[in-house]
Order: sequence, then C-alpha cells, then structure tokens
Amino acid sequence: MVDLKGQYEKIKTEIDAGIQDVINATAFINGPAVKEFQSDFEKYLGVKHVIPCANGTDALQIAMMALGLKPGDEVITADFTYVATAEVIGLLGLTPVLVDVDPNTFEIDIEALERNITSKTKAIVPVHLFGQCADMEKIMTIAKNHNLFVIEDVAQAIGAEYTFSNGTRHKAGTIGTVGCTSFFPSKNLGCYGDGGAMYTNDDELAKKLRMIASHGQSVLYMHDVLGVNSRLDTIQAAVLKVKLKHLDEYAAARNKVADFYDKAFANHPKLKIPSRSKQSTHVFHQYTLLLNGIDRSKLREQLAERGVTSMIYYPIPLHMQKAYTSERYQPGDFPVTERVCASVLSLPMHTELDEETLRYITKTVLEFCA
Repeated sequence: MVDLKGQYEKIKTEIDAGIQDVINATAFINGPAVKEFQSDFEKYLGVKHVIPCANGTDALQIAMMALGLKPGDEVITADFTYVATAEVIGLLGLTPVLVDVDPNTFEIDIEALERNITSKTKAIVPVHLFGQCADMEKIMTIAKNHNLFVIEDVAQAIGAEYTFSNGTRHKAGTIGTVGCTSFFPSKNLGCYGDGGAMYTNDDELAKKLRMIASHGQSVLYMHDVLGVNSRLDTIQAAVLKVKLKHLDEYAAARNKVADFYDKAFANHPKLKIPSRSKQSTHVFHQYTLLLNGIDRSKLREQLAERGVTSMIYYPIPLHMQKAYTSERYQPGDFPVTERVCASVLSLPMHTELDEETLRYITKTVLEFCA
C-alpha cells in the first residue's frame, strides 16, 4: 500500500544527514530539530502555533484535555473512521456521539451532526477522511451557533486546502479550534516511527497544549495542571523536517495516481470512484473504491494472487465494535456507514507508483469485474 523504501531512496542524502546531525549532537529529547520542524510546519500551514507530540492519538487526547472537557460531556464524531478518534473520547470519560457520513464523500453528515446536538454537546470532531476536508464552513457555522469546540482530525489530510464561499483558503486543521494530526510512517507526511502534532491560532490554548504534553508544566518541576508525557522524538523531527519540503510534491504525485485510477474505472457499473469535494483539495491518503455487486473477498484474493495489495478502510462501523456498542445504537441506525463498510476497497496509493504498475493494478481489477 506504501513504498517507504522507494521514497527514502530519493531523499536518502538529506535524511541521513539530518539523522546524523541529531546523533552527533546527542540531543535526543527536544533537540534543535524539533523546534526547527515546528517552525517550518507553522509557516507551511499558516498557523501561529504547532505543538509536536508523540503520536496522533495523543494529539486528540491532549486537545480534549486542554479544552477542559469533563466526564459526561458529549463529543460528536463520524461513525466511519479509525477507532482512535472515538477512543480518546471514551478514555477521558466523555460520551462519544456517533453520526452517519455523506454517501459520496464519506465525510461527516452535516444534517446528522446538527440533529444530534444536545445541551450536553461540547465539541465536534470532524475527520478529514482519505485526504480531503469535511464541509468546514457548515461545521463552523453550527459550532458558532451552539458554542461548540471544533477539533479537526487531520491525520489523513495534511496539506489539503479548504476554500470558503468568500474565497478564503485554509489548510486542513487550521480552521477549527485545534487541529490534530499523526506522522505515522504511512501518512502523507510520515516519519520513521511514531509522531504527531496539534495546531492552533489561539495563544492561550497553545500554552495549555504545551503544558499538558509536558507533564502539565510550563516551568521545569512546576506542574500547574494534570498532564501527560508526549514528545516528538528528535530523530523523527529531523526526518519530518526533510519530508515537509517535499509534501506538496508528494500530494501532486498522489493526485496523478488518483487521476489514472479515475480514468481507468470511470463509468464502470460495478465500481464507484472517489467523489471529490468542491470545497477541498484532495491529497489522497487513500484511494477507495465503492464496489457494487462484486464479491470483495474474492476480488482481494485475486489481487493478492497477482501480487497486488489491497486494504479495507474500515470493515466494521464504530457503533458495531465491541468496545463501543451501546443501547443507543442499533444495526441499521447508520445505513450509509454500514453499506460503505461492507463495500469499500482501497488500492495502493503512494508517491512511487509508476504507470506500468498502475496499468497492471487496474487491469487486474477490471478483469475480475468484467
């Protein structure tokens, strides 16, 4: 699904030098590379504050802690997403309120979101799924009307841009109260281990985020709030500093792959290509088809037999996961998510795919679907 080795070989000299600099300086915790990457990322995003941390799940948890959410508070998010989004809500004793997704973009359904707001609702977590933004203009209007925080889950959409109706453009994660992202190796901006970050334009919130990520301290050994230990490793920061310079180039390469897939599968009665939002650019963290009348398991078997990897993101809706079952949710309550989970299939999507490989992948899929 990804080719990290091929990508590394193209930037090997820069990566090796960055890592060696960290080792030479022996500044392994909060070394200069962390601050340098933070500054570069702030400039790239056009945001005042980037707060690096250990991983994307920590980023979501720290954000909710910094916003002062308390047990019993309701947080609305999409039913069709990776478990980490809801996981941290539960870990903090908050109440996850799941809603269905749009049948075309798979982003959070705006009408369902608004229907589920109650007096206990404190925050919305839109997930920018597969590489494009949720409808942030409508979400921000709803949040403003109901005095809600917006925590953007940007793990799959780093570098995507959202355009508002007045023409202003903002990077994913810089629109809501706080953005949270992951630098897991397979992400569009991935390091060579774990890593994450939060970003915000709110000075006071940024201060709280930094404190919580550092054991609740702003001055060494003076702990003002309950915190955690969540740091971006300096070697990972050195890797990210190099790869950030190539991020837009990587997005262009992914879009080229998506265009090839789109052309190959366009108008096929059994294959629905990804819908692209009119408001957001797409950075294609995943290329996900919606299958119609096709045995997904057998298709995956044939692909595997011919050396083509495929994945299902995600096979089970959150409301049907054992850890998240609740009396408030029944099978059939989320018809779009349930249908999508039963029908989606993601094909290889990365920066190193060449045309010969793409022809082979698409030919294999089309032969099965004939």
